[in-house]
Amino acid sequence: MSESHHHRPDPQTVAERVRDKVWANDAVSQGLGMHIDVIGPGYARVSMTVRPDMVNGFGLCHGGVITTLADTAFAFACNSHNELTLASGIFIEILNPGQVGDRLVAEAREVVINGRLGLYDICVTNQHGKQVAQMRGRSHTMKGKHIVEF
Repeated sequence: MSESHHHRPDPQTVAERVRDKVWANDAVSQGLGMHIDVIGPGYARVSMTVRPDMVNGFGLCHGGVITTLADTAFAFACNSHNELTLASGIFIEILNPGQVGDRLVAEAREVVINGRLGLYDICVTNQHGKQVAQMRGRSHTMKGKHIVEF
């Protein structure tokens, strides 16, 4: 069959297939009880309920757990184009504490892709819509390395 007849899946289908493959091996995110609520090209929304085993010595959600949630959303957003992409840097501001029982939601949005470099903004909010954290992620794409084959 000639290349012109080769069916290329739409970007949403690509993002969903990548999500399914990566999620299957993501032991950390699964172990923390995360759920990928929405996936799309350059976008991911991931949620998690704060459990009693996620608190620090002050009884608040550990900042590393909040960061992990934001990083998971970042990872799914930046890999949604089916090119293996890794974080090269993150900067996070913890703005409000998370409490046991809170439903935290991390929304990652692609800001720009410039060659192999990408920039993403990730906003973490609780069930009341209050912002818990803001993260900026920098990504590096390994050109030519695909996550799923079509």
